[in-house]
Amino acid sequence: MKNFRFGLTRTVSLLILFLTVSSLSVNAQEKKNTSMMKDCCMMKDGKMMVMKDGKTMPMEKDMVMKNGTKCMTNGECMMKDGSKMVMKNGDCMDMSGKMCTDKMKQMKKTKTTKKMAAMDYSCPMHPEITSDKPSKCTKCGMDLTKKK
Repeated sequence: MKNFRFGLTRTVSLLILFLTVSSLSVNAQEKKNTSMMKDCCMMKDGKMMVMKDGKTMPMEKDMVMKNGTKCMTNGECMMKDGSKMVMKNGDCMDMSGKMCTDKMKQMKKTKTTKKMAAMDYSCPMHPEITSDKPSKCTKCGMDLTKKK
């Protein structure tokens, strides 16, 4: 009876271990959909392109977005209300009909680089303490020195 319980416990433990490892390997192989892989149509180097499932390909036919906007292969977009616009290089329209541009993305990048450039002073003992003007370190009280 003791051997039967021990064998059963051991078998159940091995089965649980096997199922756990199997489920982890299946989850690791699933493709994750990130925000960088948004489906959209965009103007790139004077050509209309479509991004679908993270792959970019030439736009072969006109597309209608969820909000009723129609994007044509020549880069012209006709809004639901009848107004027209022409996409410029770097412009992008996601499948919901919202416009975004590469310029907007670059503006966000330049803001962070400007913030980093504004931090010209740091503590010699604590480099994580930075400032854009001469002052004292909040941890040790030393004068902040100008970065090279």
